[in-house]
Order: sequence, then C-alpha cells, then structure tokens
Amino acid sequence: MKIIVACFAAWSALATPVLAEEAPPTAEEGFDMLGEAARIILRSMLDGVEPTLDELRDRMDEAMAEMGPAIGRMIELMDDVKNYQAPEILPNGDIIIRRKPLSEQTQPVPGDQIEI
Repeated sequence: MKIIVACFAAWSALATPVLAEEAPPTAEEGFDMLGEAARIILRSMLDGVEPTLDELRDRMDEAMAEMGPAIGRMIELMDDVKNYQAPEILPNGDIIIRRKPLSEQTQPVPGDQIEI
C-alpha cells in the first residue's frame, strides 16, 4: 500500500508542472472553437444537400416556364380569389371552382389600391 501511495505522489509531483504549463482556454476561445465546429458541420451538411437543391431548382424553373403562361391567363380571368368558393373535385377528376353569388363577393372600395 505504501508503494502505491508513493507512486501516486511521485506521479502527481511530475504531472503537476506539465499540466500547469498549459492554461485552460478562455470562454471566448471556447466559443470560437464551438463556432468553428458548427461551421464545419453545417458546411458538410450543405455540401451533401446542395446537388439535390440544384436539381430541385432546375425542375422548378422548368415547371414555371411551362405553367407560367397558363397561370397568367387564369389570373387575368379572375378578378379576386376571394370571390370564388373552394375548389371541388368531381368523381371523374374534374376540378370546379365556382364563383360566389354577388351578395357574398368582396367589392373593392373606390380609390383603394389593388394588391398584385
């Protein structure tokens, strides 16, 4: 038992100066290290997702180029979306959007600007 205590005391005496040489990081250095670690993790995640996002953007651009003119024509025909009932899907797959009766429609106030 005395040998174990002596070995521990000798180890403590030798290890203390080595540990004392290295000062613990300050709070600011610790936050800097955490920030750098977070940047590395987020960058690696973004690098993995970026190709998928690029493909999604390309597909959305194609869809908007194809559907854009039809959507524009539909907006020209409709004066205000609030003047229509919710869409109804028929059993055969047709979609009907009925116009509300005139008594239920919202009427623009003269002089008000229309949001586009």
